[in-house]
Amino acid sequence: MTLVGIDDTDSRERGMCTTYVATRLAEAIAEAGGRIVERRLIRLNPAVEWKTRGNAALCVETDLDPGRAGRLAERLVDRFAAVDDPRTSPGVVVAAGEGVPDPVAAFARRAVRERIDLADALALIEDADYRHRGWGDGRGRIGALAAVGAARAFDDWTHEHIAYRALDRCGTPRTVDRDSAFAAAQAAYPDAWDTVDRVEDELVCVPAAPGPILYGIRGDDPGAVRGVAAAIESEPVDREATFVTNQGTDAHLRPGRVGTVRDGRAYRVDGVVDEAPETRAGGHVHLTLRDGDDRLPCVAFEPTKRFRDRVRGLRPGDRVTVCGEVGEGTLKLEKFALREAVTTERVVPACPDCERSMESAGREQGYRCRDCGTTAPGRVGRDVDRRLDPGWYEVPPCARRHVAKPLVRGGFDAPTHPER
Repeated sequence: MTLVGIDDTDSRERGMCTTYVATRLAEAIAEAGGRIVERRLIRLNPAVEWKTRGNAALCVETDLDPGRAGRLAERLVDRFAAVDDPRTSPGVVVAAGEGVPDPVAAFARRAVRERIDLADALALIEDADYRHRGWGDGRGRIGALAAVGAARAFDDWTHEHIAYRALDRCGTPRTVDRDSAFAAAQAAYPDAWDTVDRVEDELVCVPAAPGPILYGIRGDDPGAVRGVAAAIESEPVDREATFVTNQGTDAHLRPGRVGTVRDGRAYRVDGVVDEAPETRAGGHVHLTLRDGDDRLPCVAFEPTKRFRDRVRGLRPGDRVTVCGEVGEGTLKLEKFALREAVTTERVVPACPDCERSMESAGREQGYRCRDCGTTAPGRVGRDVDRRLDPGWYEVPPCARRHVAKPLVRGGFDAPTHPER
């Protein structure tokens, strides 16, 4: 078999999309007499600063001769990649043989969870004797190699069906019928997810970037995502493809501790809420997590919308698990689990006769009602009305990272409260 990895052909400003280049490659391979075994879409580390929004790398698996497949890939990158953007540095890696070596699979896992130097990728490419080519500085060979190794690197896979518009329409407003998309999303849920955001009334499947994607439908079942796409009324679909992907799997998260997390990585961290959540400028909600003497600032940004209300529902002393990327020492919340909720609080006692709050009788002398003369030795417990049930909470579909796992997929270690 031949594995062709491609990455970094797109631009934030000029558009294009690496999934589109991979789709055109699959078509070219088929025209050359090759069989397409699988198309894989791999989401890499979402914390990498030079990424475009989704940070996707692609792999096309085929039985076509590696030399011929590689030449086709290079021609298509030459034709379609946004190389006039200085931040776009495409790369192609071609692997031949029946298996992916262990070091390449390990590299793919690292590429989803940490930053990797190009020199490391090139050394591994040379060791594996893979054909490769880079444009610009060729940084895209990092993602291309990761895409080659992905099939052995991950166990949890989902699907995305992508419909593309004609290239001459790129940069113009997309025409997608809202009612048909919402109806199709409702009919296919939960096998297809994150198609729409019902609360925010948003078509999540329709991107805002100026590239060729018209819409993308994600889910666990390939038939379901294709069915949703077929039910959506829109401008003409120029071409379409279904990908196997690590989207929606939390592949980017690693176990971490409050005192040891590092910037540029994403973690799952246990701790205790140390300070009450606080809404600051811009509508961002901040809290601090504690583990012993260590503290970790966390934030739910304004674009996470109603998720911020869940965060505001936490109280000091709650035991939680938080998930998200760390940047500048702060964890950016994607989801959290309330493990043990504080259900009582210590308050100033009320006078049993007049029901007014007592006042301090002096240092370590308890409390006293000035009107009635009654006393109490100290603060008393009072039940807290908690509106947040134990379990997992997540950002809404409109704010979810591509690689983050929606709660509706299941497999979590506590009750879930999915967003739709």
